[in-house]
Amino acid sequence: MASMDGHGWSVSGGLGAGVLLYAGLAVSLLLGAGCVDGLEVSTGKVSFLEATNGSTVLLPCTYSSCIGINKLYFNWHYNDNGTMLKLCEAVIPKENVEPVVGVYHDRVEFVGSSKKSNISILLWNITFEDEGEYVCFARNPKEKNRNHSAIYTLIVVDQLKEIDNTLTTVIMFTVGALVGCLVLFMVGKALVVNFMPKKEDKNKDCLVSSTVVDNTEDGRSGAKATNKGKA
Repeated sequence: MASMDGHGWSVSGGLGAGVLLYAGLAVSLLLGAGCVDGLEVSTGKVSFLEATNGSTVLLPCTYSSCIGINKLYFNWHYNDNGTMLKLCEAVIPKENVEPVVGVYHDRVEFVGSSKKSNISILLWNITFEDEGEYVCFARNPKEKNRNHSAIYTLIVVDQLKEIDNTLTTVIMFTVGALVGCLVLFMVGKALVVNFMPKKEDKNKDCLVSSTVVDNTEDGRSGAKATNKGKA
């Protein structure tokens, strides 16, 4: 990937020249903040697609520029064993202005929008001959014709493979059972911790009450015995 062309300033003379230099640097930093490489096109996080024969697929592509666009040129090509076949092309005059797209393939449809920085296309009724690399390209004159491209790979199959989720289901069931047991254990532990001290306090109260009653009765018996002795 090429790096963005730099900007230079030629200044001379005292304080005025210094002010102009710093002002130019400040503008440059503001324009380039958070965007070092300038124009970029992207086909997303996953740059390939597996689709069935006869289906319609979306070939995604978006662009971005840290300083905006002006007469942005873009196109799509198909790599036919080294021969690049142009599918469509257009020029976006400026931001938020929709382009007039020239389409050169009877099963290609442009579905992008400059308002979303999107230059994606649809490929209708794909066949096995459509399998291969699709190149999304863009060039921005506002960045001294900086250009960038991204490749999207299409794989055409008779039937999509079914994913066996048996192992995933077993793992999820096992994890769920373990979590359930852990929750029950924690609830049981909380009940024991909350109710055991109350039961112990109740037993202590009973013991204290019994001791007080026994002492009172012994005292009364002693008093009776003393009275009998005096008689």
